[in-house]
Amino acid sequence: MTKTAIDRMRPKRRAAAELGVAQATVHYTFGTKEELYRAVMEQLTQDLVAQVERAAPTDASFEDTIATLAEALWHTVLEQPASHQLLTELSMFALRTPHLQEALHAHQRDISAVTTKLIGEAAERTGHRLAQPAETIARFFLAGFDGLTMQHLSLPDEEAEEACMRALIAAVLAMA
Repeated sequence: MTKTAIDRMRPKRRAAAELGVAQATVHYTFGTKEELYRAVMEQLTQDLVAQVERAAPTDASFEDTIATLAEALWHTVLEQPASHQLLTELSMFALRTPHLQEALHAHQRDISAVTTKLIGEAAERTGHRLAQPAETIARFFLAGFDGLTMQHLSLPDEEAEEACMRALIAAVLAMA
C-alpha cells in the first residue's frame, strides 16, 4: 500500500480504489494521514538506502568508494526525481506538523547513520585514517547533497550539477 501512495500523495479514497481495497482498509492500516506520510518517508528512505548500499564497492580505494557511493546516490536523484521531490515535500510538511516532526527526525537520523556507517566501513576496509569523525563527514556530505538535490529539482543544469558533485566529493575527501 505504501508503494502505491508514493506514486502520488493522493487521497485515501483514490489509493484504496487503485489497490482494490476498501477505504477502511487504508484507514485501518495507517490510521491518520500523518501515519501514511510517515510510512511513505520510511519506504522511500529504505529504497534509496538499499540502492546506494548495493553500489558499495568491496575492493576499491577509500577515495573511489566514497566517489562511487556519492555517484550512486546522485543517480537516484536523476533516475527518480519524483521520489526525492516527495521526500523534500514531506520533510517540509513535517517541519510544520508536530505529529510528524519525530518522523522527520528519525528520517534524518537514519540517513545520517547509514552515511556514517558507509564512510566508516570504507575507511576501515581500506585502512584510511579519518581526519574527522565519520559522523561529521556524513553530516557535511548530506548538507551539500541536499542542496544539490534541491538545485536539481528546482533549476536543473546538468553541466553545473556534474561540476558541483565533483567538488562536493573532493571536499568530502579533503575533510576525510
